[in-house]
Amino acid sequence: MMYYADHSRGKPYAKDPAVVKFKGKYWMYYSIPSYEDGRQPDGWGIGIAVSDDLEQWERVGEMTAQHPYEINGICAPGAIVLNGSIHLFYQTYGNFPKDAICHAVSEDGLHFERNKSNPVFSPTGEWNNGRAIDADVIIHQDKLFLYFATRDPKGEIQMQGVATAPLDSDFGAGAWTQACDQSILKPELPWEGQCIEAAATCKRNGKVFMFYAGAYNNWPQQIGCAVSEDGVHFQRLFSEPLLPNGEPGSWNSSESGHPYLFEDEDQRTYLFFQGNNDNGETWYLSYVEIGWEADGNIPVIIPPL
Repeated sequence: MMYYADHSRGKPYAKDPAVVKFKGKYWMYYSIPSYEDGRQPDGWGIGIAVSDDLEQWERVGEMTAQHPYEINGICAPGAIVLNGSIHLFYQTYGNFPKDAICHAVSEDGLHFERNKSNPVFSPTGEWNNGRAIDADVIIHQDKLFLYFATRDPKGEIQMQGVATAPLDSDFGAGAWTQACDQSILKPELPWEGQCIEAAATCKRNGKVFMFYAGAYNNWPQQIGCAVSEDGVHFQRLFSEPLLPNGEPGSWNSSESGHPYLFEDEDQRTYLFFQGNNDNGETWYLSYVEIGWEADGNIPVIIPPL
C-alpha cells in the first residue's frame, strides 16, 4: 500500500494531497511546512511528486512564494486538467480570515504561471468570516464549481461553501459567482466536531459526490461523504465516517483526513488522504480505492489486497 512523505524539511511530512493524470504520468501536489531555520521567506509551500503507477512516488520539485500575497505561505492545492494544462487552485496561508484562493496554470506540471488577479476568490456575506481555503474544483452543469472551506463570523466553526465560473473564463477574480448565501455543509454529527473542510468531489450519474474531512486535525479527523443533484444542496450518505482513523498502533491512528478523489482513465476511483500516528509530528499520504454500489450511487471502501 502506498505511503508517501516529503523529507525535504528534515522529517517525513506531506499533507493535503491532490492528484491528476497528465502527459502519461500521475502528478501529486501537497502541502509542506516551513524549514524553521531562519531563512526568509519561510512559509508553507506546495510539494510536487510524480508516479507511473500511483504506488511509487518521486519528489520532483516544489512551488514556493513568488508574490507578496503568498509571502506567509501557500498550501492545500486542488488540481484539474483543462485543455491540456494543469490548473492549480491553492490557498494563501498565515493570514487567517484574509486567506483566499489563488489560481495558477502549468504546461509541464512543474512550473506554474500565477493568475494576474490573484487571489481570485474569497467569500462574502454575514454567514462567514471572509476566509477561503482547501479548494477543490469540478466541472458540473457546464461550469467550473469551486468548493472551499470557510468559517463562521466568530472564526470557530469550519464549513463548506461553493462558487462557480464559466469554463471559457480565465478563472480570475472577476470570473467567480458565489453560489450560496449560507454554508452548503457544516458540522452537525458528533464525529464532525466543529469542522467540515477539504471537499473532494467527483461526478457519477449526474450527481456530485463530496467526500469531506470532519473535525479538526487529530481530533481525530475522519472522512465522510455527501451527495448533491445541483452541486449546491448536499445530503449526507452516512451518519458515521466512511473512512475512519486507524486502530491504536496503526500508521493513521491519529487521523484519516483531508481527502482528494482521483478518477483514473479507466474510471476507477481512488480516495487519497493524509494520516499520522503521532498527533501531527509527521504526516503521510496514502489512498484507498472506492467501489460503487446501488447502481453507482453509494461509495464503499475496497479493502486492499
